This record gives sequence, structure tokens and C-alpha cells, in this order.
Amino acid sequence: MDCNLKFRYFLIFILFMACGDSSNGVKKNKVSDNSETENETKTTNKTILFYGDSLTAGFGLDDIDDAFPALIQTTIDSLQLNYTVINSGVSGETTSGGRNRLNWVLNQTVDIFVLELGANDGLRGIPLNETRENLQAMINMVKEKNPETKIVLAGMQIPPNMGQDYTTEFRNIFPELAQKNEAHLIPFLLKDVGGIPELNQGDGIHPTIEGQKIVANNVWDVLRDIVQ
Repeated sequence: MDCNLKFRYFLIFILFMACGDSSNGVKKNKVSDNSETENETKTTNKTILFYGDSLTAGFGLDDIDDAFPALIQTTIDSLQLNYTVINSGVSGETTSGGRNRLNWVLNQTVDIFVLELGANDGLRGIPLNETRENLQAMINMVKEKNPETKIVLAGMQIPPNMGQDYTTEFRNIFPELAQKNEAHLIPFLLKDVGGIPELNQGDGIHPTIEGQKIVANNVWDVLRDIVQ
């Protein structure tokens, strides 16, 4: 199955954001010219939904296929696993925004839900109890929609600009919620990428193509056992 037929995107314009400009980060949906084949794929394949911000959306990349969700799809296809990856990343998304749009996204069947939100909260200094509450609410919504959905939480870290206490508590939100909800945890999505200039674009936040490959490996280290 051609990856381009299996990979679908849900990208929305966001005018205000802390983690990138949506005018550059949003790509057009890819449309299959074979609706019969696509309908068959929807019926037989399981779904992995990446739900996140500009890191998931592939902000700043010329080709969305260089973003880590698409790289995960390529790996899955190479192993002939029946999973379709959906990229539902929105540049500038906060946990509050993600919470507000999640019901609509969950109208489709989701077998694995990868939650990658929170970085913009930290960069904006949003109170940590709000970030924690919104992440928990989204986890609850996924479980209520389908208790069988496997949830993967992407751990995030932020620079110490907001103070050591804020930074430490922010980092701890993700493993604590993963443990509380028996979810899978990617310890740090940007491991071996964050803070390394040559692996990030000029803004120092969004990974380059090479950085995206490392991010994909970080994600696959956790997804591998779930999909196989």
C-alpha cells in the first residue's frame, strides 16, 4: 500500500501561537485519486492518531512527509503492519485548544492515540495546574470514547526561563500522568534534538529534517512494542 494513500492529515490554521507561525507550518491535505482503495484501507487498517502542536504538524518543513508522523508511517509500511497514521498537529496549539477540538477529532476510530501537547503552555507560562487538568481531560475523553484505545503521552521539557520550580514541575507532569492513567510514555520527545543547533531550524525550537528523524526514532522506541 502506497504510504501516500494511507497517510492523512488534519491541519488547521491557527493565527496566534507561541511555537511557530501557522502560515508556514500548515500543509495541504493529500487527496487520494482512488476512493475505493482508500475506503478499503479505512476498513481494514488500525489507526494511529498523532494529536499535537507544531512539532507534530512539521512546522517549517518544505514537505510534511519529513515530519516524524510520516516517518513513522514509512517504518510501519516497511514492516507491512496494518496501521494508518493520521497527523492531527496544529501549530501553536495549547492544551486548552487541544481539549476544545478533541471531540471532533474523536469522531473517527482511533486505536493508538499519541498525545503531544503542553510545550506551548510552558513557553507561555500557563499555570501548571491548568496544563495538567487539560491533559487529564483529554485522556479521559479518549478513554470514554473507546476504552480499548492505547494512549501514548509524549514527555516535554522547556528551557529554565520560567524558573527552576516551574521547569521541574512541568517536566514531571508527563510521567506522573502516564503512571496515573497506565499510559505509555515517551520520556522526552526531543531527546538528542532539543538544544542542538544543527538539528533545529533557525528558531531553535523546531527540528530540521535530520532532527525529525531522531524524533521519529524516539517515538518508535515506544510504539514498536504497541503495534507489534
